[in-house]
Amino acid sequence: MIAGVPDHTELHQTAVGWKLPGVATIADNLAAVLDAQGFSPLPITFLHGQAAGALPGPLKDPFDRMLIAQAMLNRMALVSNEHGFGAYGVRRLW
Repeated sequence: MIAGVPDHTELHQTAVGWKLPGVATIADNLAAVLDAQGFSPLPITFLHGQAAGALPGPLKDPFDRMLIAQAMLNRMALVSNEHGFGAYGVRRLW
């Protein structure tokens, strides 16, 4: 549970547009679509950055490391098909 965030709240990583190629073709305004679907943004904090930078192991992609750090620090499950996330002990759906 994240302080100030109700249980079962869907969060999206604020840098999602960075990772998605052709995001403009997915939706004209992805932020508005996510908001309309009930998703709340999950900002990247300094602590997330520290944790991502300190992660050991096989994944070198900075975006993946940030997702792992956020999931670890905020005790959340990741929705991803990236099998390498399992090496970090985070719960992964999909």
